Amino acid sequence: MNNYILQVLILFTSCMQFASCEHKDLCYEHSHAVKVKVVFDWSKAPGVTPETMRLYMFTQDGNRPELYEFTDYRGGYINIPAGRYKALCINSDTESILYRNIERFGSFEAYTPDAILSVRSFRISRVKGSSEEHVVNAPDILYSDRLDDITVELKEDQTITMFPELSVYRYHVKIKNVANLKYISQDGISGAITSMSGSFLVGLNELTNVPVTIPFEVNSDGVSVLKTDFLVFGSVGSSQQLVVYVIMTDGSKLSYTFDVGGIIKSQLNSGNRDIYIELDGLRLPKPIVNGGGFHPAVDDWENIEIDIPM
Repeated sequence: MNNYILQVLILFTSCMQFASCEHKDLCYEHSHAVKVKVVFDWSKAPGVTPETMRLYMFTQDGNRPELYEFTDYRGGYINIPAGRYKALCINSDTESILYRNIERFGSFEAYTPDAILSVRSFRISRVKGSSEEHVVNAPDILYSDRLDDITVELKEDQTITMFPELSVYRYHVKIKNVANLKYISQDGISGAITSMSGSFLVGLNELTNVPVTIPFEVNSDGVSVLKTDFLVFGSVGSSQQLVVYVIMTDGSKLSYTFDVGGIIKSQLNSGNRDIYIELDGLRLPKPIVNGGGFHPAVDDWENIEIDIPM
């Protein structure tokens, strides 16, 4: 008799568990999960082959997004509950880019960590108007795409196709006809640019309007040319200051400021993600010899503004 009662209880419990699963909206172990093919079409960025890609699927009810990682830059398959979604994709092989507010499609934000303005171990003076800006690292190369409305149905042979494209700007800077370049001390040169956008809203495909300063390395040919290339999310406003910081062999510290806002603005409307800043002429001082002349204090920086002919 006891065995009979035990069997009835087991059968009743099993039926209740089955009924409970049947009434849940999302029951992954049954027919609600759908196998969907994901395709990353690189026609907007030919030749790009990231090591890894990441896809976020946001439900319409605002729940935390489902995350899918792909080791094949061309895509793969995912299992996902049927329903309506928003989606965004990014290449996930970056190092300096961080993400925050990722719970919502509209707030999903790419940003970079704080940095320090310095040449060697010396702190750098800020140019006028930029003292309130945070100093942050330049981003890595970033590709992204987004879809506002996707319907995943309970059927086979469904495909989600996304078209990742470049989501940062590449700045190329060249200063030619630099006089006395040979008198710069070893590792005594660096640069920065002000009024860049501090972050990028990936889901909305928009820049934030919080200005930041981004430092960068400067390369010298040792004769008369300075060059650098760096990445940014974009610019804020119409006044960007490009600054070159140098420490000469006699210990003097100088910063040269160029207002490059007009140069940048003239290229933004083209839709090109490559911004070229070419400057002509920069006269560095010859070092003070034999103890003569004025020697600036250790922490003093002489700030010099350079006019750009238009």
